[in-house]
Amino acid sequence: MCERCPWVDLSKPDYVEYHDKEWGVPVHDDKKMFEFLLLESAQAGLSWYTILKRREGYREAFADFDYKKVATFTQDDVERLMQNSAIIRNRAKIEAAINNASRFMEVQQEFGSFSEYMWGFVDNKVVVNDIETIDDYVATSPISDALSKDLKKRGFKFIGSTIIYSHLQAAGLINDHSNQCFRKKEVMALTKS
Repeated sequence: MCERCPWVDLSKPDYVEYHDKEWGVPVHDDKKMFEFLLLESAQAGLSWYTILKRREGYREAFADFDYKKVATFTQDDVERLMQNSAIIRNRAKIEAAINNASRFMEVQQEFGSFSEYMWGFVDNKVVVNDIETIDDYVATSPISDALSKDLKKRGFKFIGSTIIYSHLQAAGLINDHSNQCFRKKEVMALTKS
């Protein structure tokens, strides 16, 4: 049996699959970056599994994570989404997702892609952390602090340092797989191209 990160709940097959196939894999695609950013901001105050179970609901509700379409959502769309039980019906989070889609495109215009902007905060190299036990995981870092501060300055909402740190982990800018986890080396190999 493969050893996994200590936070993975092995009783939840979808959680295991997310860990084994997606979490920590370096993302350079802007659409996937937006998806993770939207989902991470929806997570604020909740468990990741709560959002993971609703991922397909979010995909449907937010135009397959097409940030160009989400940026055009109106107040009528907000009201429609407030009735959608497939997502977390939090008005501030829904409005933040729409706002962030517009801000996302502004960053793209300035940097060429949102991915280029994000990877600039880690000097275009994956940060690999030394994780021996569950106690070695952190909720924030100087990188997530700086990135969150810059995003807030650019008008993004629901993107505190903890949310941004989770995003950096999910999108593979930070490799926080535990040292014993079989995915640590696999993900590291993906970055050596």
